Amino acid sequence: MNISLGQKVPKFSLPATSERTITQQDLLKHYTVLYFYPKDSTPGCTTEGKDFSELRESFQALNCQILGVSMDSMKRHESFKSKQGFTFDLISDTEAELCQIFGTYQLKKNFGKEYMGIVRSTFLIDPDGKLVAEWQKVKVKDHAQAVLEKLKELSK
Repeated sequence: MNISLGQKVPKFSLPATSERTITQQDLLKHYTVLYFYPKDSTPGCTTEGKDFSELRESFQALNCQILGVSMDSMKRHESFKSKQGFTFDLISDTEAELCQIFGTYQLKKNFGKEYMGIVRSTFLIDPDGKLVAEWQKVKVKDHAQAVLEKLKELSK
């Protein structure tokens, strides 16, 4: 299933850092940035996480939480979050459940090899749990700022 703009996020329940379990209910009553990234502790994913961390207060001021999602284990997530000082939680989607909902688990090519993996993507969910903006095949540079600008536009 791929969620489309204007649709509500369907039911899910997944473990996250800070000993949390995140469900679709946690996406209600505020905006949520749900960003999907390929792998913990890689250069692009580290930069993206740091960029969102640095802007967290600006997102919070607009009633918005940030959640990162990858297929890494909880142990890797806790280590990554702690080492990088991320100011938000990371969801562990080892079975690609949330990835399937958002269509981020796709065939990728790297150095001539094909494999399944997460395509870097970001989704903005409104306080009613509806998808209101999306970014596919994200380039990390200035991305967190672009998401913040869209949020400012939507929350006027």
